[in-house]
Amino acid sequence: MATASGLVRAVAQPDFVQAVVRLALAVPFWRSGILKWDGFLQLNDTAVDLFTQEFMLHLPGGPYPFPAPATMAFLSGCGEIVFSTLVVLGLGTRFAALGLLFMTLVVELTVPDGWPIHITWAAMALSIMRWGPGRLSLDHLIARTAGAPNL
Repeated sequence: MATASGLVRAVAQPDFVQAVVRLALAVPFWRSGILKWDGFLQLNDTAVDLFTQEFMLHLPGGPYPFPAPATMAFLSGCGEIVFSTLVVLGLGTRFAALGLLFMTLVVELTVPDGWPIHITWAAMALSIMRWGPGRLSLDHLIARTAGAPNL
């Protein structure tokens, strides 16, 4: 039992775990974001159609359509790509995780039956916001180069 416990501790190093959590959170947002684009800053028609006709905000008294659906599709696509990239790189990580947490809340309001998945995204974002990106990140490298305390 002690050998197995030691093996688990050796594999589950905190910095490695934080890097895996960052990657796990980024993947679904990256995959969703990449589907919204036909080229650099060229939103595809499907993304706009989804925000215009399919997606609704499930708020009390609703559901309600998204305001400015083309703008919402554009902002969503940008946020999914930018925030997920920053989280994977570990650059501005806590801010990027906050962005993904906010996006998770909007997704939950749009697809309320998806809460079992959304709560895991929220938990990952909150853990990144609380414990930071770890030493396997650009934030750590920048802080170390600048002589700042550990993240």
